Amino acid sequence: ALLCILQATLNISLRLAFCDIIIINIAVCYFLEHNFEGSVLLSFVARYIQQGWIYFNHSLYYVSSTKNTWNDSREDCLQRGADLVIINSREEQVQYIGFKKRTWIGLTDAEKEQTWKWVDGTTLTIRFINSLYNLNHKTIKTNGKNVWICEKIVDL
Repeated sequence: ALLCILQATLNISLRLAFCDIIIINIAVCYFLEHNFEGSVLLSFVARYIQQGWIYFNHSLYYVSSTKNTWNDSREDCLQRGADLVIINSREEQVQYIGFKKRTWIGLTDAEKEQTWKWVDGTTLTIRFINSLYNLNHKTIKTNGKNVWICEKIVDL
């Protein structure tokens, strides 16, 4: 029960979530506490929520509490069975903008400077990123340290 309360508090304090995310995470905790014999999906999501992940729109997100370089952040995500977040929907974009911290995401220009690709190899197509980082006017130093967000797509 305490873990569920802490999870809900974390959701609120990080401002990652609007009501729908908080309600989903609290509902999963409720069903878990009451030994709900639910679906495989519920059990899968509940296990990750207990480890500090947040469920939203068919994905699980992990927000680091420490800072690291982009490469080390990505390695951490990969070790968790995830990758740095790929923002490919308006809903994810809104959540990310609401975070208001410099955060490593799964976007890189490592292959060719100023040619931005997501960690899955797809080219950046969402135009919001210029307003966040002003990519056309400065280079983001990936050896700097920031918090990061991992994403694990729930595909059951």
